[in-house]
Amino acid sequence: MKVLVVLAHPNVDSFNHAIARRAQAALEANGHTVHLLDLYALGFRAAMSADERRAYHGEQPISDPLVAEHAALVRACEALVFVYPTWWSAMPAILKGWLERVLVPGVGFEFDDKGKVAPGLRNVRHLVGISTYGSPRLYVKALNDNGRRTVLRTLRLSTGLRTRGRWLALYAIDAADAQRREAFLQRVERTLGAL
Repeated sequence: MKVLVVLAHPNVDSFNHAIARRAQAALEANGHTVHLLDLYALGFRAAMSADERRAYHGEQPISDPLVAEHAALVRACEALVFVYPTWWSAMPAILKGWLERVLVPGVGFEFDDKGKVAPGLRNVRHLVGISTYGSPRLYVKALNDNGRRTVLRTLRLSTGLRTRGRWLALYAIDAADAQRREAFLQRVERTLGAL
């Protein structure tokens, strides 16, 4: 299976990078082809430009070559895995910008002859979100966990309702000791190894 892992954390020595490495290793060990996009390392620009917004509903909604490359990877993958920290009750701006700039009409969704929106990512059979949180689980739940909703609900409208979704969360990471962090990495490895 072709798997696209999208990583959104600026520090290469972060726990999120460790998660992405473990996820990639588990997937590759099980015979999957993995492409890892480290958005910060790639210098991905989060903000949609005025020209991109004007082109959004036109014939060519993608004008940036890097965005076009990412859109091609999304169109080719069968599984999408997102690894990121939850900041201010949401995903980092770079990842939100990636979704807005890459999953444009013709990629993330399509319009039928009547102008009705239809899924554009029917090729994606699995959606996996992996996030770390500074807050405890009950606090995150009270705030509706916006990133989780984006990955498992909103994106499923672009992939189709038969797409399987998984969510892996490490809450209160600031208080997590080495043993708890390693247990979480093992959970990531087991879950993605069984994908």
